[in-house]
Amino acid sequence: MSDSSKLTLDIDLGPTGLPRPDFPEPPALESHGPARVISMVNQKGGVGKTTSVINLGAALAEMGRKVLLVDLDPQGALSAGTGVNPYELDITVYNLLMDRSHDVHDVIQSTSTDDLDVLPANIDLSAAEVQLVNEVAREMALARVLRPVMDEYDVIIIDCQPSLGLLTVNALAASHGVIIPLEAEYFALRGVALLVETIEKVQDRINPRLDIDGILITMFDPRTLHAREVSQRVVEAFPDRVFRTTINRTVKFPDASVAAEPITSFASSTKGAESYRQLARELVARGCAA
Repeated sequence: MSDSSKLTLDIDLGPTGLPRPDFPEPPALESHGPARVISMVNQKGGVGKTTSVINLGAALAEMGRKVLLVDLDPQGALSAGTGVNPYELDITVYNLLMDRSHDVHDVIQSTSTDDLDVLPANIDLSAAEVQLVNEVAREMALARVLRPVMDEYDVIIIDCQPSLGLLTVNALAASHGVIIPLEAEYFALRGVALLVETIEKVQDRINPRLDIDGILITMFDPRTLHAREVSQRVVEAFPDRVFRTTINRTVKFPDASVAAEPITSFASSTKGAESYRQLARELVARGCAA
């Protein structure tokens, strides 16, 4: 192998085929709030939404940001992944959506990570989709729930269920930005156009401040031609919206989920942990987080 070939292999390339930029460490904040709300959305399941919410939130908290994670999936995976057992809770985000008498501060749970809190959910939330249909301003229920804590956090990240139903519309209506996690796989790519169309409808009809912060390529395996080709197609279709940071496949992510810890603390020195730290820095550099 020539010296030039060795040099090429040593460069950390992203899915665009360009070297990943080294985003700077953002400056410390002198005060907290108001929060920028970000929804993690994809109607396809198994693309790394919950994993990305937990680890991006933990990486931002490491940088001194106060972060609230909102579980808006009846499966409660986000809650469990942060060490909260949602099935032992009498009051969850479901009760906040359906009953104005509850105080959101009483429902928010702290986690083992400093400056990282979670608003939990459980299977009760599955009833909200039906019950909210008859409510006035049903798309704005979550925005009402989050309003009292907007000045207490720097970033609020919402983990949406794998559908484009009323709960997801509530998340989009409450958000300033959207991150679309996308597995580097052909069938995952097919649904992105439909998702972007839904986001644009919410922009037009409900929430004109909503922006697409970026498309995050997840479960990327640089060894496979298929993953590289799908990533290139995403970049060609959305050239200005794809994060330069990609999240590669690693067994450490499911291990961290079982341990109910972010990978930034469970396996702090791994490439997976550093990927989410880089994503957090990129998000701040793009102006999508404080």
